[in-house]
Amino acid sequence: MSKILFVMTGVDYWTLADGTRHPTGFWAEEAVAPHEAFKAAGHEVVVATPGGVVPTVDRGSLAPEVNGGQEGADRVANALASMVELQQPIKLEDVDLDDYAAVFYPGGHGPMEDLAVNADSGRLLTLALDSGKPLGVVCHAPAALLAATREDGGNAFAGYRVSAFTNAEETQAGLADKAKWLLQDRLVEAGVDFQEGEPWAPKVVVDRNLVTGQNPSSSTPLAAELLKKLG
Repeated sequence: MSKILFVMTGVDYWTLADGTRHPTGFWAEEAVAPHEAFKAAGHEVVVATPGGVVPTVDRGSLAPEVNGGQEGADRVANALASMVELQQPIKLEDVDLDDYAAVFYPGGHGPMEDLAVNADSGRLLTLALDSGKPLGVVCHAPAALLAATREDGGNAFAGYRVSAFTNAEETQAGLADKAKWLLQDRLVEAGVDFQEGEPWAPKVVVDRNLVTGQNPSSSTPLAAELLKKLG
């Protein structure tokens, strides 16, 4: 049994281009599906957030229409309620990577607000990448990669094949024209080799020890890839 670190957003909003705060947090499926997979495989999960705040779920991610109907929504809500680790997060700034066998970042729009500019997260991501430990990042969580800069100013993930929430998906979700910046654009600017799949279809990209997923439906296959790497 190994310990897997979940690094999660600590905010419940995303600041739009006009300065208004769009209510958000983490996306339920992206935490629930990997958590279930890791626990079923016998691993322990530890949640870390900036400042150790209890993470907020994006209420939109609990809606029936994004969970295949009311039954699916109820299942996700119940699974979330049973994730005791969410109520006892540790401080991201106190994390020692040596304590964990793998690192996973669930998405939601929250990481666009805090993890995208969080130096502690950026350092942790760089250390995890360099360590060779399995590192999984899904949907909007690759925003956190933007804070992973090396001493020369370059991004630690430059040249890596990465998937993340696409401009097309943000447009279809109705938020692209309201955003200060778009994740796909910023990742390309940072030098990653962006891999775009069909909107909303599962897409997982593996490059060395880095495993990234494009959207919520990529969470389950991404967790499976991380488990393969853990052996």
